[in-house]
Amino acid sequence: MGWIGKPMTSVSDLITGIDPHRPLLLLDADEVLLRFVETLEQYLVNQGVELRLTSFQLSGNIFPLGGDAPVPGEQVRDHIAGFFDTCVDEVPLVDGALEALDGLREHYQIAILSNVPSRCRARREASLKAQGLDFPVIANKGDKGPGAKQLADAIRAHTVFVDDLPPQHASVAAHAPDIHRVHFIGDPRLAALIGKAPDAHVRFDDWPTLESHLKDLMQGHPS
Repeated sequence: MGWIGKPMTSVSDLITGIDPHRPLLLLDADEVLLRFVETLEQYLVNQGVELRLTSFQLSGNIFPLGGDAPVPGEQVRDHIAGFFDTCVDEVPLVDGALEALDGLREHYQIAILSNVPSRCRARREASLKAQGLDFPVIANKGDKGPGAKQLADAIRAHTVFVDDLPPQHASVAAHAPDIHRVHFIGDPRLAALIGKAPDAHVRFDDWPTLESHLKDLMQGHPS
């Protein structure tokens, strides 16, 4: 069993190599592992637009440089698609993620459940590996609850889900309520715009605190 050295591109692939006796840590990438918003801001300026962080969303918050009216939703989608195609290899790690996961990998089997476009999945996985995070990346689409449930059902130990988006916590809570859900937002400006997701169990915004919490959780969930 195990994922090292095997191509893992889907939830089904992960299940074939999963260890049913070890706890599972499912991580989002953007704003959990990677400084997505910070890098997106730099990209958008080069496209003649800017992100104004006035609420916890992208739609309605991207403006022409110096402009008063936000760009239409279709242009927002085009900018985000362009960002992934251009910059998916260039997004740096959230502070403390590498060190924390080095300390957690002996306790958890770790996988990344990200809504990165499928065409960018391999590049994202390679970028994370180059930065020291050699974990399988699954390109999810839409709600993460179904995939998280399939993975949690494949093991007898506990599962932890970490994501920055409240709707994803709602999805996981609906499909797999026994999964321990951690709301995490790496960018402090974004973190200040929103409270704990209603369907998350806890909220943390820095990796040292999250690492301590996950290690403490092990004590209450012997495998």
